[in-house]
Amino acid sequence: MKDKTFLMIPGPTPVPESVMTEIAKHPIGHRSAEFSKILENVYTNLKYVFRTKNDVIVYTSSGTGAMCAALENLINEGDNVLSLVLGNFGNRWVKIAQSRGAIVEKIEVETGSVIDPEVLRKRLAEDTEKKIKIVTLTHSETSTGAANNVKALCEIIREHGALSVVDGVTSVCAMECYPDEWGIDVLVSGSQKGFMIPPGLAFLTANERAWKVYEQCKHPSFYWDWGAYKKSVGENSTPFTPAVNLFVGLDKALEMIKNEGIDNMNARHKRHALALRAAVKAIGLELVVKNDENASHSITSIYPPEGVSVPDIRKVMKNDFDIVVANGQNALKDKIFRMGTLGFVCDRDLISAVGALEATLYKLGHKFELGSGVAEVIKNLG
Repeated sequence: MKDKTFLMIPGPTPVPESVMTEIAKHPIGHRSAEFSKILENVYTNLKYVFRTKNDVIVYTSSGTGAMCAALENLINEGDNVLSLVLGNFGNRWVKIAQSRGAIVEKIEVETGSVIDPEVLRKRLAEDTEKKIKIVTLTHSETSTGAANNVKALCEIIREHGALSVVDGVTSVCAMECYPDEWGIDVLVSGSQKGFMIPPGLAFLTANERAWKVYEQCKHPSFYWDWGAYKKSVGENSTPFTPAVNLFVGLDKALEMIKNEGIDNMNARHKRHALALRAAVKAIGLELVVKNDENASHSITSIYPPEGVSVPDIRKVMKNDFDIVVANGQNALKDKIFRMGTLGFVCDRDLISAVGALEATLYKLGHKFELGSGVAEVIKNLG
């Protein structure tokens, strides 16, 4: 059956029909009073979603654009950056920092693991001359499904005096994140994840500590320049031509998020992720992240059973059930598959997806008790 494709990948994620209807309307002028009112709503509601008193900047870009905006407005050539790396997206911080001439050091862990706060504490304690200017980290690492204890890590970074720059691309909306309370200096995210709209917008919020460092940046980015966007936020405008229709869709999506409540949205993502993890174990599959406490609430990474390939699992899921699950990335390609529970996903979707996974594995010859995964989902959804 066509036109029933369901995305269970790290992004793009499913988009509500009401949001798509708004996006499909004829564009309006981006300097009009009508659009300015939409921006006023968006800028206000983004503070609610980000749980911050600080302005939230919106870029017309993917989440990587906001990552570039974060570092390209802070780094001067020769600055020392420490990157905490869980996987592919932690290494993206490394590449961006190096492109600005930074001297980058990594603390990197094996697949499925997270950063030990005591390891970070020890390394920063060794930096007695306070050379480390910025520490980059990932909240939810979608290449592995691991999630850092951002609160603990940022407290340690603040004690040292460096800036914390956090990738919240797949955690904001999906996982508890309190930048003001936790001392996160810069936090970024993207539209095609928990925000329930298509790709094309990215978000950045920075506190006073970060703005002081921005003021010392010798060559801030032109397109990503924080100052230009902050000025526009105050005027309910944008410095450049924005993706008008995506902003209109974002306005509707933020309204839906507020109606659900950000606490309830976080709880829904956690419930779905833990239910999926329980189902996967019941089917007899191995999870990449062993401990629930270290698991992302956005994406779950799974090893295929012996004798069954990842490409075959993905092919049957798509051809037979029109459900798209993600492959692994880089060294993990064809070694794991990833199932997203991010954004506009309800209990029905999860039950259906686990049932389709069971049918797929059964067809491919994996031996397990049929219905065991679905039973676990139902029990865990409560």
